Amino acid sequence: MEEIEDLALVRIENLKLRTIIGINEWERKEKQDVTVNIKIRFDATRAGQSDRIEDTVNYKAITKKVIKTVEESEFYLVEKLARAILDISMEDPRVVWASVKLDKPFALRFADSVSIEVSDRRR
Repeated sequence: MEEIEDLALVRIENLKLRTIIGINEWERKEKQDVTVNIKIRFDATRAGQSDRIEDTVNYKAITKKVIKTVEESEFYLVEKLARAILDISMEDPRVVWASVKLDKPFALRFADSVSIEVSDRRR
């Protein structure tokens, strides 16, 4: 397999969404802000030659599915939500590696945000 650094990198940055997330009773009643960052590595050689959407990873389609999933979810843990987003990011078989960073702003009183980052690599 090619070295991962030789592949194209798509970044979806600072996607701001709202969802039910958390274990506290008040968190189960009102949607909260989350910020999603996704990195996707894939071989873009064919797309770079053909200029056809069919030959690339469609980041717009991924983003639409992520938005729908996040906004409709009601997970307790940020780990579970981050994994659901990562699974969507890995659905296209051309994706070799993906990473998701999920921020939950104001989760802690004196912190701007709490975040988790998960990644996966096609084997």
